[in-house]
Amino acid sequence: MSTVSYDSPTERVQTWLDASTLHIRFNNPARHNALSVDMWEAVPPLLAQAETDDRVRLVVFSGAGEKAFVSGADISQFEDMRAAREAVTRYEHMAENALMSIHNFSKPTLSCIRGFCIGGGVNVAISCDIRIASTDSVFSIPAARLGLGYRYSAMKNLVDLIGPGAAKDLFFTARKIDAHEAKSLGLISRACAPDELPALLAEYTSALAANAPLTVRAGKAITAEILKPSPELDLDLCQRLIRGCFDSADYAEGRKAFMEKRKPAFTGK
Repeated sequence: MSTVSYDSPTERVQTWLDASTLHIRFNNPARHNALSVDMWEAVPPLLAQAETDDRVRLVVFSGAGEKAFVSGADISQFEDMRAAREAVTRYEHMAENALMSIHNFSKPTLSCIRGFCIGGGVNVAISCDIRIASTDSVFSIPAARLGLGYRYSAMKNLVDLIGPGAAKDLFFTARKIDAHEAKSLGLISRACAPDELPALLAEYTSALAANAPLTVRAGKAITAEILKPSPELDLDLCQRLIRGCFDSADYAEGRKAFMEKRKPAFTGK
């Protein structure tokens, strides 16, 4: 079994492994967890480590404190990083690399949101598979107010999640919405009172720890294939993933546990 250590390259990103869940917490509370360059850069190597770590079945992203998940990009760095054309290109590549590392991660990812989830925070959240939030959370994509260009991948993720009509509504107006509206649009999966958020998160971590990893990962990969344009759809990959589940020891264990009326002990093999 892998004994990889999850040491963040910056104190603004905290990491710890709790049983089968890797936690990645954005830790910039003085700026409501606004994403600085070092925070963006910390994400891909952490996920690359988790990709091959058999202990990890779920990665949870959260924000330090109770005021914000992520309040957007760190505007104090805009003049240096997002003014000149070359600087903008470098910054966009760095942010894209971080977000795509989340989006393309083969294991389940979850954003646990409390407070402000703005701009880049929404991008992080919609790059994840599941989003849960406290009812005091606020969501907004203020690009139109700032005159920022919005990446194709970010817009596609938003449209895939909530549809073109709702995506254009939020993007064109840059308005803020609460957790209730976010849930009604499909932007988040579930919402609960702030003091109930830890219990809701525990519900997910427990479920992912208990369920068959190969089946979950295959479901994630096949969902990604379904969302591709038809010419790019890899049905052979889908079939290989499905066969891999049925050929696995976990499938045999699941059947056996069902017959024996007990909880299965899945290993991801």
